Amino acid sequence: MEGVTVVNHPLVQHKLSLIREKERSTKAFREILKEIGMLLCYEITRDLPLTDVEIETPLARMIAPRIAGKKLVFAPVLRAGLTFVDGMLDLVPTARVAHIGLYREPKTLAAVEYYFKAPSDLAERLVIVVVAILATANTAVAAVDRLKESGANEIRLVCLISARPGIERMRAIHPDVPIWTAAIDDELNEQAFIVPGLGDAGDRAYGTK
Repeated sequence: MEGVTVVNHPLVQHKLSLIREKERSTKAFREILKEIGMLLCYEITRDLPLTDVEIETPLARMIAPRIAGKKLVFAPVLRAGLTFVDGMLDLVPTARVAHIGLYREPKTLAAVEYYFKAPSDLAERLVIVVVAILATANTAVAAVDRLKESGANEIRLVCLISARPGIERMRAIHPDVPIWTAAIDDELNEQAFIVPGLGDAGDRAYGTK
């Protein structure tokens, strides 16, 4: 699918299979989610531009590459996005973090915002939206809408598992936002959960169900 990258790295796929298992404990679910976040961070930042700078090693001076261009903002959608982004912060500890509180209204499935806090210089940064699950895409679309309203103009989205309906809706509304995902599942059930999926990522990460 255009604008969508499925990360097929063996470690990602192995850990995804582990996290899907319903008997996985809350502690293990959270730890694996963090690990997958770190692995996906490698992929979504693969094309960041580099510039050459002069450094001094213990033996000699040399020209070495460093990341150039815009700095990063990770924008997790609460709740499960927080654990997901922890692994990404282990790799890029200097990144800023925007917090987006959204929940899905049970009957209409509409995204309802209850919290938003982001750096004031979003226009100068690459913003990576972090959602655990892309099902209907209602919350992801709402998150990107809010970030664009706040000045963001370069946005990427990363998710653990996605569904084709969610991807199609996201790409239709925000075609300028590329998507990285570890898996694409085919179906949504009557409650708009991805099947086979992994259930409610927030509940499983924080033991609230």
